[in-house]
Amino acid sequence: METENIPLTGEKCEIEIDFVEGYRSQLPAVIEEIIGSVTEERSISHFNSALIPSKESVTEILEELKDLLFPGYYRKQEIHTYSLSYQIGSGVNRVYEKLASQIARSIRHECRRLNSLCTRCLDRGQKEALAFLRKIPHLRRMLAGDVQAAYDGDPAAKSLDEIIFSYPCILAITVYRIAHELHIQEVPLLPRIMTEYAHSITGIDIHPGASLGNDFFIDHGTGVVIGETTEIGNRVKIYQGVTLGALSFPKDSEGNLIRGRKRHPTLEDEVTIYSNATILGPVVIGARSVIGGNTWITHDVPPDTVVTIDQPGLRYHNGNQGK
Repeated sequence: METENIPLTGEKCEIEIDFVEGYRSQLPAVIEEIIGSVTEERSISHFNSALIPSKESVTEILEELKDLLFPGYYRKQEIHTYSLSYQIGSGVNRVYEKLASQIARSIRHECRRLNSLCTRCLDRGQKEALAFLRKIPHLRRMLAGDVQAAYDGDPAAKSLDEIIFSYPCILAITVYRIAHELHIQEVPLLPRIMTEYAHSITGIDIHPGASLGNDFFIDHGTGVVIGETTEIGNRVKIYQGVTLGALSFPKDSEGNLIRGRKRHPTLEDEVTIYSNATILGPVVIGARSVIGGNTWITHDVPPDTVVTIDQPGLRYHNGNQGK
């Protein structure tokens, strides 16, 4: 059956939309229903409250901080020794203003949320922003160790520059280390916004409350989950799909989750965990141990131990059979 050929005239197809007032007249009722749902007791909404931090501004802060942590890598223009003072100085001032503002918003919002007295939020925002900026040299040293660990741990890496430019684990660890310092300073909201931003880009989920040691490397990275109370020692290497999670969530007498308790693993120095291993609960993986892929760990592992699953049985058959 032949289809009819419809010639193309090149004329723009326009359809007049005629709004029927009978439908439009029903919109006020719809609006009232939406307003009613917003004011319900269990509604999720945010009004009559302080401004929350701006996710767009938080992202801008992270981009500015990347320039301070890795000078010369992320700017569109070249950076030279003679202009270093100006470049660093202007970057610090931009971060200070933006970060102080967003910290102040976070503190003010938390005070309103908890119905507590909010005192000098702007002053505290500036104080905490300055305290964080003083940590930049320390963070640079930490990140230099992470980059070197990635180079030492991945024979496919051609240079440190390649790792900084392209490895998702470096972005995730960089954002984590920024967020962790703000978490230590008890800045609300911002640390989690930051790490979830990195999670959305890299697929690596590191809670800002986790404690990561020096020279940390996540190879490939996608699907890694590191929970809030995880403690990781120095020179630890993990692969994609690893979960460092909680085995259970204790509840109080009223059925509410008990928060703040240690519920995630501790990895001592020089531990290696291969892909898709799952380690749950406040267990301790001893120093220099190796956890094989696809394992499920819920008990302590002594130092210098290799844990693997039994070799699965494989069955081979001729693909032409049965044809």
